[in-house]
Amino acid sequence: MQRNYQKSIRLGFTLVELLVSISIIGVLVGLLLPAVQQAREAARRMQCQNNLKQIGLAFQNYHSSLRKFPPGYISNVNSTGNEIGAGWGWGSLLLPQLEQSALYNQINFSFGIEHPLNSALRLHKLPTFLCPSDNAPDRWQVENRDLASGAFLANICEVAPSNYIGMFGTFEPGVGGDGVLFRNQSLSFQSITDGTSSTLLVGERGFRLGQATWTGAVTGAVIMPDGSDGVGTGPPESASSLILGHSGDGFSPGERRSHVNQFYSEHQGGVHFLFVDGHISFINTSTEYRVYQALTTRAGGEAIPEDY
Repeated sequence: MQRNYQKSIRLGFTLVELLVSISIIGVLVGLLLPAVQQAREAARRMQCQNNLKQIGLAFQNYHSSLRKFPPGYISNVNSTGNEIGAGWGWGSLLLPQLEQSALYNQINFSFGIEHPLNSALRLHKLPTFLCPSDNAPDRWQVENRDLASGAFLANICEVAPSNYIGMFGTFEPGVGGDGVLFRNQSLSFQSITDGTSSTLLVGERGFRLGQATWTGAVTGAVIMPDGSDGVGTGPPESASSLILGHSGDGFSPGERRSHVNQFYSEHQGGVHFLFVDGHISFINTSTEYRVYQALTTRAGGEAIPEDY
């Protein structure tokens, strides 16, 4: 007698097989995700370096045309020494060299950044001034505060952001810095006796540390540390800190809890800097502080090791 057997066909996975498959996929994703994040950050770092490279070329072209660099910012001063504007900074003065001649030609440099005639122009967001690793807002509100206490006094205007600020030197930004960029003075290569390859020109500032703008030093502005995110700290700082930074107060580049007019980035372990000769270098937070300060002066005569 012949028996007929029907083959049983199993469709789909068992619950155990499904759970095992999900577990394996989870492990693979867990292994892959850090690699993807590292690749994305590497791309962002490269774009940040490229931004600084473009800014460096703009400085070089400006110098080639005028035989000097732009001032850190321009401002008249009243009889008591207070700045009365207009405040336009090196970022706005470099616009033609950054292929932004149309924007430059619309700015009325005779009036302050905060003047209604410049209301649309000061809000122009420029990708060249933005690090892709930073979460800078499209615009931010500039405030007038009591410089001693930080107490809010009034809103001034909104401006477009920047993640790159000029190097003033070793003390609080304003007039007469020992770096390359400061108020109302334009330096040439001849003034940089420490060497153009050993002198910092522009560096990063992340918005979590302190606000900045490509437009300039908005007259009457005071920036305050947030304090809630564990990054920025220190006293209120004046308008020049919107466009300039310094290496004083004992903070290394990228150090958390430093003052709002220092240098900081969202790249782990340090900050990208543009040197006067146009090259870009990532300076680690662990760099010896005296070496970092030596790099910020134009004519200090300090000895700088090759392997800083």
